Amino acid sequence: MNANATRHAGADLSTFAELVSLDHGLCVLSTLRGDGSVQASVVNAGVARHPLTGAPAVGLVATGGSRKLRNLRADRRATIVARAGWRWATVEGTVEIIGPDDPHPDVDGEGLRLLLREIFRAAGGSHDDWDTYDRTMADERRAAVLLAPARAYTNPA
Repeated sequence: MNANATRHAGADLSTFAELVSLDHGLCVLSTLRGDGSVQASVVNAGVARHPLTGAPAVGLVATGGSRKLRNLRADRRATIVARAGWRWATVEGTVEIIGPDDPHPDVDGEGLRLLLREIFRAAGGSHDDWDTYDRTMADERRAAVLLAPARAYTNPA
């Protein structure tokens, strides 16, 4: 971390949420492969409330069968970075996956449908045809990935 960076313990996601809104929700998610090397993916993410705890979390939607989901099933640790210009915010923590291939006993099909919409909106998305959106999410076996922040740090530039 550089000398200008500031660190926030726990769940302060305010700078991350601000930066997400400035660049269409585009972020870089880093996961660990089985050999310990880092795999990075560009994703759309946003800050949403965890559907079970109510705590703020970084949420993203991942395609079923994706490498990032395979990596996260094996090792729940992840890091995500949002940036806009020279400003950036990083959030580190562990994830919970909720989706058709990762069911949760407290989230039924309707709950998942609404959660995927909420995360999409938190990442700055909007849709003219939610029924089509819902069908696409189901067809692609999309999952909600919720990162519980253990550490957050920023560069206020």
